[in-house]
Amino acid sequence: MTPIALENRLEARLKLKQLRLLVQAGEQHNILRAAQLLNMAQPAATKIIRDLELALDVSLFDRSSRGVTPTLYGEVIIKHSKLILAQLRHVSEEIVSIKAGTTGKVTVGTLLAAAPILLPRSIIRLKQERPNVSFSVVEGTNDMLMPMLRVGDLDLVLGRLPEYSEREGLAQEVLYYGLVSIVARKNHPLTKRKSLTLADLVHEDWILPPPQTSLRSQFDAEFLKAGFDPPPRAVESISSLSNHSLLLESDMLGVMPYHVVEALHGLVRLPINLKIGAGPVGITFRDNADLTPAAASFVEVLRKVASEMAEVRGRPDRRL
Repeated sequence: MTPIALENRLEARLKLKQLRLLVQAGEQHNILRAAQLLNMAQPAATKIIRDLELALDVSLFDRSSRGVTPTLYGEVIIKHSKLILAQLRHVSEEIVSIKAGTTGKVTVGTLLAAAPILLPRSIIRLKQERPNVSFSVVEGTNDMLMPMLRVGDLDLVLGRLPEYSEREGLAQEVLYYGLVSIVARKNHPLTKRKSLTLADLVHEDWILPPPQTSLRSQFDAEFLKAGFDPPPRAVESISSLSNHSLLLESDMLGVMPYHVVEALHGLVRLPINLKIGAGPVGITFRDNADLTPAAASFVEVLRKVASEMAEVRGRPDRRL
C-alpha cells in the first residue's frame, strides 16, 4: 500500500472517538478499562479496533490473557493520536481563553532545579493574575519527561536543560545559569571543617540524582578527574521531599542546585568548590508547536520570576 493510499484510508476511517480509544487502550493495556473510561461498551470498543486493523492491514495491539500491548504500528498511531488530541485541547482552550481571558490549563514537567522555588513562585504569580488557570505538575527526569513532551502530554518542561543529544524535535530557552552545591544537615560533622576536598567525601553516604541525569554525569566526572571512583554508597532519588527528609535525619550528603538549598530549611552548603559548570536552567518546548494562551502566559511569568531570583547569571531571550 502506498503512503497516499494509506493516508486516504486514515482520513476516511479515523474519528476523534477512535483516537481517544486507541490512546486509552495503549495507556490502560486493557480494552475493557479503556471502554469504561470513554463510556463505551466493550464489544463496541473491540469492534472499532478490529475494524481499524482490517482497514489499515496491520495489527495495532498484541492480545494476551493479561490485556493488550501496542505493537510498533499501534505505538505510531497512538503517538500521533496524542498530538492530534493535544492540538484540539489547545484549540478549545484558546477559544475559551479569548472569550474569558482568564482560563485554561498548563501541564508542566519539572526537574529538581526548578521544583522548590522557580516553579511554585511562578504558579502563584500566574494564579494571582489569572485565578481560573489550572495546573498539572509532573516531576521526573529528562528521560521520563521529554517523551511526554514530544507526544503532547506536557506543554513544557522546566529545569536543567537536557544535553544536545536529547533535543531532537525540541526547542529550549535559557532562563538563568544555576550553581551547584554539596549540602548536609546543620551540625553535620563535616560542617565543622573550614575546607574540604573530594578526597574527604569519597566514603560518605550520598543522595544523588539518577545516572541518566546530566547533573549526576558531571558529578561522577569530577571524582574521576580527581583520581577517585564516584561514591559507591548512594541513594538515587529525584524526590525533593524524600531527599530533604533523608538529609535532615542522617549524615548523608547531597548535591543540589544552589536555589534548591535556599528553599529547604535545615540544610547548609559544605565548604567545597564543586567544579561543575553552571548549567543552564530553562524551558523546553516542542519545536514549532504553538503554546496555549495559558501556557504562553505562564512562560512570560517564568521569565519574570527567573529574572528576579538572586543568582541570575543572564537570561538569553531565545530558543536554542
